[in-house]
Amino acid sequence: MFPLLREGMLLLADRGFYGFELWQAARANGADLLWRVRTNAALPVLRVLSDGSYLSTVHAEPDRKSRRNPVTVRVVEYTLTTTGDQSVYRLVTTVLDPEAAPAAELAALYVQRWEIETTLDEIKTHQRGPKLVLRSKYPWGVEQEVYGLLLVHHAIRQLMHQAALSEGLDPDRLSFTRSLRVVRRQVPAQAALSPRHTRQRADPHPG
Repeated sequence: MFPLLREGMLLLADRGFYGFELWQAARANGADLLWRVRTNAALPVLRVLSDGSYLSTVHAEPDRKSRRNPVTVRVVEYTLTTTGDQSVYRLVTTVLDPEAAPAAELAALYVQRWEIETTLDEIKTHQRGPKLVLRSKYPWGVEQEVYGLLLVHHAIRQLMHQAALSEGLDPDRLSFTRSLRVVRRQVPAQAALSPRHTRQRADPHPG
């Protein structure tokens, strides 16, 4: 993916991806980065900026103790409270100017990154179900089933979006699982067909 990055793009990544060499490779073509790092990562405070973020440096592993060949980064730290628990987030970015990207905006943007995780959970855990597996024995059939799951998810999300707009609500406030139950009540169980009934294709290698 890195060769496709270019100036004007912003690449977000979770804390499991950070490493100095990977960081340098990702920024090589001019794209900006916003990656989460561990809260215990050694990031000295060099200068506190107007929005509460601060400048720091990262180093390759051989240069870490001596602090040679530093690469300047900006650090954004914030705390989220969910169901009574507080989680501290630490982000590092190549966007060094707080006027160009205030800390609050970067933190809000990183929260949006988690929506892809929510989407995967909706499809794998709730829509598909924990005991349902892909049943086709052929690659084309598996591809068909995957597209089917994605299309159903898109249709449900589209209905949720329309319902939210009609009431002047943020679509994120609606429950996917409740919406899924409503849709399932409208679809008779007899509509569920095996993939072999939805597409007929000759086996190129019979026997």
